[in-house]
Amino acid sequence: MLSLIKLLRVFTINQVPKVFHEDSIISGYRHPRSSATDCILSLFQLTNETLNIWTHFLPTWYFLWKLVTVVLIQRAWQDSFTWPLLVFLLSCCIYPLASCCAHTFSTMSARARHICFFFDYGALSFYSLGSSITYSAYVFPDKLVNSFFHQCYIPITVLNALVCTVLSCYSRLGMPFLQYNHDTVKRFPECQRPKFSKYLRVMAFAYPYLLDHIPLFYRVFLCVGEGCTDNDTNTLHLYHIALALLTGFLFATHLPERLAPGSFDYIGHSHQLFHVCSILGTHFQMKAIEQDMMTRRPWLLEHSLPITFTSSVGAGIFCVVLNLVIIILYSLPLLYGPVCKEKKHDTDPKKPSAKVGPCC
Repeated sequence: MLSLIKLLRVFTINQVPKVFHEDSIISGYRHPRSSATDCILSLFQLTNETLNIWTHFLPTWYFLWKLVTVVLIQRAWQDSFTWPLLVFLLSCCIYPLASCCAHTFSTMSARARHICFFFDYGALSFYSLGSSITYSAYVFPDKLVNSFFHQCYIPITVLNALVCTVLSCYSRLGMPFLQYNHDTVKRFPECQRPKFSKYLRVMAFAYPYLLDHIPLFYRVFLCVGEGCTDNDTNTLHLYHIALALLTGFLFATHLPERLAPGSFDYIGHSHQLFHVCSILGTHFQMKAIEQDMMTRRPWLLEHSLPITFTSSVGAGIFCVVLNLVIIILYSLPLLYGPVCKEKKHDTDPKKPSAKVGPCC
């Protein structure tokens, strides 16, 4: 196995198609038409994606352990009050797993890269909804419980999650089924307008986060007086908010590698730090949600909206199904549409294939 790993080559930014380029990352790229085996073997050698994968793969098992603990020990399925926590923990397992799979297999082709990250975006939007479902059940400040906003909150956040998926997929492909003329790719926003694509993707992630967290922001920053749910859990919420802001900052700015292109290709670039901060933020978020759930349970059972299948598990299933529909709509043109041939790179050991998918 070690001998096979040594055979895997890494390339510079000038040796791979534009669609695989990462801002300010100069070297460490895997072959743009790697086999599935090559992708898996690359996990055990240092490339510019290796730590991106492991920083989400290992935490997946931590959140899975938490989910299993809740299901087996707390017997969550027997108590509707814990259903929102189940949805949240499931989303905490899915989004890092989808991310590490996307980073692992995204170099099989340009076509595969787009589809892999479509699933990554769908998983992130499901995580945003999972957070919202628990906020509605456990985190809303006393003043807003049973308000009109509280009653509309879950439908709004479901819509936000779907908008997040659509915008993030659009940032890569544009409008599905409108990208192809008779024999070639007409336009890909990520390649033709990379800055616009980046801004759109940042907005796609920031938009649902900011709107879904309105009750939490109000609780920890704005609410004063009686009914503001000012307890020890607010400190954990503040840790989560701070790490979420740092995560967004790293994703948007590409620091520190933008300050010294090529110096952080393998270790320390923004996407690795982005992954670490997002996992830490999710950890503190989970702790805060669990603490609110336990300490506020008697009051919430008496005063808050009843937790139903529709407002918890049902909303999660609905979001997953519609996200899959969106992903399929964006993936079909890539799977069955006309393709363009990639340009041959001087040091590319393989000949270009006519079935490599869209290129930039």
